[in-house]
Order: sequence, then structure tokens, then C-alpha cells
Amino acid sequence: MTAETSPRPISLFDMKAQQALIRPEIDRRIAAILDSGAFINGPDVRELEAKLAEFAGVGHAVGVSSGTDALQIAMMAEGIGPGDAVFLPAFTYTATAEVPLVLGATPVFVDIAEDSFNIDLDDLKRRIALVKEEGRLRPRAVVGVDLFGRPADWPELEEVCRAEGMFALDDAAQAFGGALHGKRLGAWADATALSFYPTKTLGCYGDGGAILTNDAARAELYRSLRTHGEKTRYEVERTGMNGRLDTIQAAILLCKLPLLAEELKARTRIAGWYAERLARHVVVPGAQAGAESAWGLYSILLPEAGTRSRVQAAMQARGVPSAIYYPKPLHHQPAYAAAHAGGLRQAPPLPVSENVCQRILALPMHPYLDEEQVSRVAEAVIAGL
Repeated sequence: MTAETSPRPISLFDMKAQQALIRPEIDRRIAAILDSGAFINGPDVRELEAKLAEFAGVGHAVGVSSGTDALQIAMMAEGIGPGDAVFLPAFTYTATAEVPLVLGATPVFVDIAEDSFNIDLDDLKRRIALVKEEGRLRPRAVVGVDLFGRPADWPELEEVCRAEGMFALDDAAQAFGGALHGKRLGAWADATALSFYPTKTLGCYGDGGAILTNDAARAELYRSLRTHGEKTRYEVERTGMNGRLDTIQAAILLCKLPLLAEELKARTRIAGWYAERLARHVVVPGAQAGAESAWGLYSILLPEAGTRSRVQAAMQARGVPSAIYYPKPLHHQPAYAAAHAGGLRQAPPLPVSENVCQRILALPMHPYLDEEQVSRVAEAVIAGL
């Protein structure tokens, strides 16, 4: 096969194809920042915040330095700390559990529903009741994660939080652009944390994040906390942190944001191609009533744990990448073992999270995949089964 007829290589994520569309505008904006010297909290940050809020349909967006810092600032604003229980799924990225521990709070891990990969509401209610019964911790917050871009059940999560007087925080790091019952993620929960890590649905070329909220008082507090707790320059009202979004990263996001709506449509189309080709062979993500996934990742469940290494080897032999998000549930991570043991003395098991970690496999997902590439990915998966 000649170079001219060789199939296009397949990437797990492809940022170069997108960059080719907007490189002149990126160069123009960065050059303007270099000329102005407004490297920190410059006008591009404020412009981005306004456009993020408009896109998500919320009152306020506050740019911060990463998705992790978005979670931390949102929890700091609520005064979450020692003696507080923060409920979150056992199957998610480490940052979701790391932040409560950094603040002195206790993460209480909740099992997930296999059909959505998101927090199991019945298990959440059970663990809240157990925490209250033991009486050592105060139920303070629930972090719902829209894992892989699939919206959590926010109407039910909000109802649980209202009934218990808890803070509802949406970790939408993988899900910006997703929607539920006609409302974008960001318009649900008391606050929503976003990540702009380069591989996200809206990603910069470094670290970046934002917090979305409809609460003006919270937004004002977030802006103070991201800048060392200052009210105005050198007037420090509270203990904060250095959590500002760099102006250059904001400029890059401003170049990318106009592409997002069409890219979300492309991701949905690609997810449909995967489902058509793989549904008879593996467990593919199912439909969610009233939900529009952002398809930040496309993850399948293999029939059994022992097949994953064989499938990955078959894919690699055909030049098709894959990844495992995540190989261990958080309660099995050494960093969280003590917190898990101390959160609930009689903690129920987390069987779905443990099982999913052994069977999960992420396939290439980005808006610039074509149907022929998706077919090659599916053929490689099937070959390994």
C-alpha cells in the first residue's frame, strides 16, 4: 500500500486537526497579549467568562487555573472542612476526591450505576443515612460527576441535596456542552466545575478551568478566593489561593469556543457509529432519557475482565489506540484508603465500581474522526474478543 492510499492514522485525541482551522486567530490573539503585557486576568479572561456563561445559560462564569482548583474554590466558598462528609462516586478521576481531603473534609465514596457510569442515587441515599446514623461527620456536599460527558441525574441529586441541606456541586470536567432536559450542564447544581485540560470538549493548551453558577454572591466569592482572598489589590478579606486563569489560555479558548457546537454534533454522530458497529459485541453507552451527552470520552464495557488485555493488544497491532479510565476505583487507591476506612465504620461494598474498572475501555473520541476510522476501531475491538 502506498503512502497516498494508506488509511489515515487514528489518534485517541486529535488537537492538530482543530488547531489547523483556527491557528491564524490563535496567533493573532497571543501576539496581542504579548504586546499588551496583560498576562494575568487580562481582558480576554473577562471576555471568555461572559461567553462561557452565555453558552451554558448561566448568570456567572469565573475563570480559574484548573478543573481541580475549580472544585477546591467552590468547596472553600462553602466553608467545607474538618468534620464534613463529601459524597462522590468511587469511579471517577482522583481530583474529585483529592479536594475534600486537601480541605480536611472526608470523602465518602458512593457506588455507580453501570448503565450510566454516574453516581447511584439509591446508594447515595443509603450512605447519607449511614453517616447521619453514625453521627461523626456532617453531610455537607454531594459532588455529582458527569462522567465521560454523560449527565448525572441532576433533578434527583438536587432534590437529595435540598432535603439534606447539602451543597450540590457538578464536576463537569469531561462534559462541557452536555445538557439535560433542555438545560446545559452548568445551569444545574449550585455550582459547576469545568476543566479546560487540552483533551476536554473545550480545551486550552495547558491547564485551565472555570466555575459556573447562577448565584451572584458565590461568583463574587470565587473571584476573591482565586486571587488570594483579596477584595481589591492588597485588601485581603479571607484566606484564598492562587487560582487565576492565564490570559493566553483564555485567548486560546476564545478561538475554540465558536467551534464547540458543531464539534458536539460530530461527537454525537461518532458515538452513534460506534454503537451501530459494537452493540452486538460489547456493552455500549445506553441512551439517557432527556440527556445530551458531550461525549468527552467513549468507553465500552467488555464482556469480562480477562478480555481487556487481549482486545488492547489486537487494537495496538492494527494501529488503533485505547486507554483505561479508570483502572482502580478510588477506594482502592492508597491515597484514599484511610479516608475510606474512616468515612463510614461499616461502609457497604462498592461492587459496580470495582467491576467496571476491570472491564472498561476507552476508544478514540474526538470530533475529527471519520466513519472509515470508526469502522477500523470497531473491527479491531471485535478482532480481540
